[in-house]
Amino acid sequence: MKTKFKKISDSRVEITVTLDKDDLKKAEEKALEKLAKEVKVEGFRKGKVPMEIAKKFIPENDLNAETIDFAVRSTAIEAFQKEEKSPLVLPSISVTKYVPGEMAEYTATADIIPEVKLGDFKKLGVKKPEVKVNKKDVDAVLNNIAQSFAEKKVTKRAAKLTDEVIIDFTGKKDGKAFDGGSAKDYKLVLGSNTFIPGFEDGIVGHEPGDKFDLNLTFPSDYGAKDLAGAKVVFEVLLKQINEVTLPELNDELAKKCGPFKTIEDLKADIEKNIAMQNESRIENKFKDDLIKALVEKSKVSAPEILVNDQLRMIRDDMTRNAQSRGMSFEDFLKANNETEESWEKEARKIATERVKASLVLQVLAVENHITVSDEAVNAKIAELRDVYKKSPEALKNLKNPNVKMDIKNRLIIEATIDFLADANK
Repeated sequence: MKTKFKKISDSRVEITVTLDKDDLKKAEEKALEKLAKEVKVEGFRKGKVPMEIAKKFIPENDLNAETIDFAVRSTAIEAFQKEEKSPLVLPSISVTKYVPGEMAEYTATADIIPEVKLGDFKKLGVKKPEVKVNKKDVDAVLNNIAQSFAEKKVTKRAAKLTDEVIIDFTGKKDGKAFDGGSAKDYKLVLGSNTFIPGFEDGIVGHEPGDKFDLNLTFPSDYGAKDLAGAKVVFEVLLKQINEVTLPELNDELAKKCGPFKTIEDLKADIEKNIAMQNESRIENKFKDDLIKALVEKSKVSAPEILVNDQLRMIRDDMTRNAQSRGMSFEDFLKANNETEESWEKEARKIATERVKASLVLQVLAVENHITVSDEAVNAKIAELRDVYKKSPEALKNLKNPNVKMDIKNRLIIEATIDFLADANK
């Protein structure tokens, strides 16, 4: 067997394989062995016909077809190993020449794991911001606590800021109700900035029983693209107004919230929890930024087959999220003013970056001998068993060796990301 290597791209190659007489002879013997099992010859039981006799009863075209098929299947992976390449899937085969008993030639094309050249992972220039807690964040939590202990009294006067109102509303764009823009018996605290600008202020001054329209415009950076910057009308029925009296932020309130003696103890606990949340958020962003920086400083390409796998996973996740809200994937696209083409264009960018990040982290792990112990893997599996104890199917999957290997690989990637973070602090 002779091979000739051709690089199509950083992640796709073509190998031309030439087989000689000896290669084809071995393949023919295997082909004959297989076909002989189906030959029927008088005086012999099926499957027991000697091969030299069976060959006389096998059509030449059938033997030739089976021979070249076996020859290709038995040498394709060997050809990639000879060229020190690892195909990500079975190669695509095209037979270009075949002279039975003499020679054969075929091309094998496949995506491969590309060569990755890491940049200097210790000098990525990513800085981790200092963890800070803003007074307004603490005050916001205190206000929410006060709201939970507030006294509410139904009133007949006109609504004002800080009141809680109960409303029915329907949002319409171009005369048609839009998804997510309607509700009944909705409780809203005026001044909470829960709704788009103008909605809560538009209720102020109205009395119970009033029906009115609010002509508003969604912010230009609104999440749903089909509503961003759109002019809409909200038809509102004000059903009830509750005057809200908030308790004083004092030691008595603190004691109602838990094992706190003073309001200062409660504030300190709130500040501590916010700091922990901010630390987690900042640490996660720091790691994400490090990975992006490492990818940018490294030489790495994304094989199309891996990108397509990631694209399918992204789509599956979005489909499940849409279904949880009673929508199909197509409904989701429509609600966000997206087409299949525009969505895929953006999603493919994300998928490509994920593949590059995964390849870079794998190489970083190998080059720095990062691994995890069997004990750590078993501990993670035990943790997952507890999480999925009510799901027989999930528990069954955890016994699959491939699942165990996947868990180990994920733990190695997590350890590699921690290693990268430590190297840049």
